[in-house]
Amino acid sequence: MQLFPTLGLALALALSHGLAQAQGFDPQLQGRSLAATCANCHGTHGQARGDMKPLAGMPAEKMLAALADFKSGAQPATVMHQIAKGYTEEQLKLVAAYFAAQPARR
Repeated sequence: MQLFPTLGLALALALSHGLAQAQGFDPQLQGRSLAATCANCHGTHGQARGDMKPLAGMPAEKMLAALADFKSGAQPATVMHQIAKGYTEEQLKLVAAYFAAQPARR
């Protein structure tokens, strides 16, 4: 009797793995997910309000250079040096590409 629940679980796992493989990796979705952590300070989709620096529309190369400076300590910061160190270079590229694709506030 216990064979059916086990077989069902194995089948569900196999199908979910196949579905994930079929959907593939979406860099824009991954970048958006990673960039969500920036919203607390830099606003939703990088549309900052007040004195905070907006990220929307910033060229990816410029953002990557700034993040590298935070990571290395060359750019003083309160929390950005710790935040930048928490991401891989590939993740930072995805975040930078996401914000570069967002419309800048006018």
